[in-house]
Amino acid sequence: MKFVIAGGGTGGHIFPAIAVARELKNMMPDAQVTFVGTARGLEARIIPKEGYDVRFIRSEGLVGKNPLKTIQSLLKVPFSFKDSYRILKDLAPDLVFGVGGYSSGPVVLCAKMMGIPTIIHEQNTLPGFANQRLGKFVDTIAVTYHESIQYFPPGKTYLTGNPVRKEILHGDRDRGLDRFSLDGERFTIFVFGGSRGASSINSAVGEALVSLEPLKEHIQFLHQTGERDCDSMKEVYRAREFKGTVIPFAYEMADAYAVADLIISRAGATTLAELTACGKAAVLIPYPHAAGNHQEINARKLWDMSASQMIIERDLNGKTLAEMIKHLVEDRDAISEMERISKSLGSSEAATKIIKLMMGLLKKKGSKKEKSRSLLVQLNKHRRTARNGQRTYHV
Repeated sequence: MKFVIAGGGTGGHIFPAIAVARELKNMMPDAQVTFVGTARGLEARIIPKEGYDVRFIRSEGLVGKNPLKTIQSLLKVPFSFKDSYRILKDLAPDLVFGVGGYSSGPVVLCAKMMGIPTIIHEQNTLPGFANQRLGKFVDTIAVTYHESIQYFPPGKTYLTGNPVRKEILHGDRDRGLDRFSLDGERFTIFVFGGSRGASSINSAVGEALVSLEPLKEHIQFLHQTGERDCDSMKEVYRAREFKGTVIPFAYEMADAYAVADLIISRAGATTLAELTACGKAAVLIPYPHAAGNHQEINARKLWDMSASQMIIERDLNGKTLAEMIKHLVEDRDAISEMERISKSLGSSEAATKIIKLMMGLLKKKGSKKEKSRSLLVQLNKHRRTARNGQRTYHV
C-alpha cells in the first residue's frame, strides 16, 4: 500500500508524522510512505535523515502575516494545488494523511477532490487554520485532546492522542551523558525552544546565570539554541564559567530527555506529548504568538494538573527564571511529584490508534468498491438477460 503524509514546517508537525510513518512500516513492512512539504520547512532536513522520500510543493502560510506577505502567499495557492495534483497523480497513494501546517491543506484537499481517502490529525487543543477548514471535507479526523472534538464534525472525529516516536521512550542516561559531555553527578537542565530555538528563552537563561552563581558547582545545562544563537550562547556560558553543552539542534532527543532532571521549553503539542510520555518535570514558556494562543492553552492544561510549572512570556526574565530553577533544584520532592503526574498523562499508543483509523477508512473504501463491482456485475447480467429476452421475443 502507498501512503502520503502531508504537512510540516516545524518539528511539532513533523515528529508526530514520523511516528506514524514508522508504525506504518512496522505493521506493514511493504508500505510505501512519501512525505510532502515545502523546501523551506524543517522536513527538508529531517525526513531524508529518516530514510523516507520527500516531495515539495510551493506553499506559504496565510495566518499572522502582514498584508503584503499574505498577498504573496495567496498568489502561490494555484501553484500549490498544481504541485499537489502532479505529486498525487504520480504516486497514486491509497490514502493521504495530513498533519497540519500550510503545506498540508493543498495536498489533502486535492486528494479529496481526486477521490483518495483522507485523514487529518490535530495536535493542539485549539485547531490550526488549515485543519479547521479541512475538517469539513476530509473523511476522518484524529485529535490529541478531548476539547478539540467540538471544533470538528461529529461522527468522524476520534480521540487518539499525539503520536510520539518510539525511541523517545528508550533514551539512555549514560549514553546521553557521554554523547553530550555532561557530568553524571550534577543536576541537569535541558533547555530548548522548539526546533528552531527561541531567542527570548536563550536570553533569559543567559541572564539567569548571574543569579544562579551559588549553584554553579551543582548544576549544568544542555542547551538547544537554534542556529542563530548557538555561538553567542556558548560565549555566555564560557564567560559565566557555567558547565553547559550548547548545540543548535538535538537530533538525539531521547538521550537528551534521559539525562534531564528538569526541562525548560516551549509548549508545543509535540513537546508536551514527549514530556508526558517520558514523565519529565518541566518549566513551560508558551510561545506568545502561536495561532489562537494554543501553546498557552496547552501549557495551562499541564499546569492546572500540577504536571509542570509555567512562566508566561511577558513575565519571563533572568530573575523569574532563576527563582524557578532555584526552587526546583532545592525541592526534589516537587520535581518527583511533577514527574509522577506528567507520566500519568502520557500516551504511547496514539500512532497505533491513528493507523487503525486509516485501516478502517481503507476497508470502508474497499467495501464500497466491492459493492460497486457487485452492482455492476448484476447490472450487466440484467442487461444481457434483457437483450436475450428481447431477441427471443422477436424470433
